[in-house]
Amino acid sequence: MAKSSGKDAKVLPTRNDVPDNAKQVSIGILQGCLVDTIDLYNATRQAHWNVKGPHFGALHELFEQFYTDLAVASDDLAERIVQIGGIASGTTQTLASQTRLPPYPTDLLAGMDHVAALAERYAQVAKTLRAGIEETEEAGDADTADLLTEQSRAMDKKLWMLEAHLGPDKAR
Repeated sequence: MAKSSGKDAKVLPTRNDVPDNAKQVSIGILQGCLVDTIDLYNATRQAHWNVKGPHFGALHELFEQFYTDLAVASDDLAERIVQIGGIASGTTQTLASQTRLPPYPTDLLAGMDHVAALAERYAQVAKTLRAGIEETEEAGDADTADLLTEQSRAMDKKLWMLEAHLGPDKAR
C-alpha cells in the first residue's frame, strides 16, 4: 500500500496552510510514490533499450513515451513534497533502499516479456497511488489526493495499453 511513514517526516516552514499532520502523512505517501515512480521509470528505460522481436518499433516508441511521462510524474510528486514543506529524495541510495517494486530482470529481451514485466509493475504503482488517495484525503490534504488521482488515471491507462499488447488470455 502507500507508504505512510511520514508521521516522523520533518516539515519545513512554509506558508502552505495544509495542516501539519496532513503534511506529514502526505510527505510519507508522496515520497513512497516518488521512489516507486522513479524505479518504474528506470525499468521502462531498461525495456526501451533492450526490447527485441517482431514488435520492436511499436514497443520501443511506446516505452519511450511511457518513461517520458514518468519523468513528468516523478517531478510533480517531488515538487508537491517540497510545496508542503518536505524534502524530496530521489537519489540512487534512496531508490535502492525504499522501492517497493521487485527488481526488474536485466536479461529480458523479447518484447512481450518486457510488456508482461512492466504490466506487473505498473499495476503495483497504480494500486499504491489509489491507496495514497484515500490516505491523503482522510488526512485532509485534498490537493495531494487530487495529484495522486491524476497520476492513478494515467497509470491505469498505461496498464491498459500494456495489457492490450498481451491479449485477453494473458492480461492477468
